[in-house]
Amino acid sequence: MRNDKENIIVNKTFDFALDIIEFSEGLYETKRFPLANQIFKSGTSIGANVREAQNAESKADFIHKLKIAAKEADETEYWLLLCLKSPHLQSPNEKLISDLKEIILILSKIISSSKLK
Repeated sequence: MRNDKENIIVNKTFDFALDIIEFSEGLYETKRFPLANQIFKSGTSIGANVREAQNAESKADFIHKLKIAAKEADETEYWLLLCLKSPHLQSPNEKLISDLKEIILILSKIISSSKLK
């Protein structure tokens, strides 16, 4: 099912993973290791699951992999909001959060439209 043409969600989640790596590095520098690990894992997993969905064996498999990506995105949003609201933690920049919200919306749209086909 792989299609090698330009893919917005693949590109956005890859770029987001790069930004997450940079953000989690800042948490490592302040010795917030458990939180840095959580954000790193869930934030980079979004793109990995989206990429995996590009090689899905069926429509159901494609939807399932994108649902996993959506769950990872929700988890990442949780951790970033904790950082944003806690006075003791490094706050994510607005772009990181807005990019994540856009990714969540795109994933939701792809999942819902894929179910209709």
